[in-house]
Parts: sequence; structure tokens; C-alpha cells
Amino acid sequence: MAGKFVISRGKDGKDYFALKAGNGEVILQSQGYTSKSACESGIDSVRRNSQIMERFGKETSTDNRFFFTLSASNGQQIGRSQMYKSESSRDQGIASVASNALGATVVTEDD
Repeated sequence: MAGKFVISRGKDGKDYFALKAGNGEVILQSQGYTSKSACESGIDSVRRNSQIMERFGKETSTDNRFFFTLSASNGQQIGRSQMYKSESSRDQGIASVASNALGATVVTEDD
């Protein structure tokens, strides 16, 4: 089963996307966007930038859990992962984003 981007409206009125792997697990979440079209542009940016490994930032939280961010060419963060217990799990998450983003369909939560 292929990955998919799911667009949803937050309680704050902004649009968000989540990239889900084929098993339904969220592997990347976005910031809030002021419109659905801006959110869709963010998805296009993930598709492009997820193929450039240097755009992934490998991070460690203050409680020593691991996560990653994905940034655009201008340095702006376009997505963030969940927290992982190990560096290897985080690295698998990065690989999952890279392999799922290009072919992922886009659906709206209402669909």
C-alpha cells in the first residue's frame, strides 16, 4: 500500500498535512497553512526536498528521544517527524519519507 498525504483543518482554522506510510503511520507532519492551496504547495515542497538527504535534520530532544525535520532550499522547515526511541528508528523514518513522498496520493480528511 502506497503512502498518502492527508490534508486536514485544525481547530485554529489552518490547514495541515500529514504524510502517512502505507501502514497508516504518520511519518511527517506540517506546520499550519493559511489556505488549502498553500498547504498543497507545502506538499509539493516535501516531494522535491525529500529526495535530497541534506535537507533532513537529525535532531535529539531534551529527553533524549530522536526526531527529524525536513527543510526547503531556503532553510524553512516544512515538516517534522514523530519522536523515536532510537537513532536507527529515526533514520528508518527518514528513509520512509523519501520513499513514500514522491508517489503519495493527496486526500482531504473529509474524503
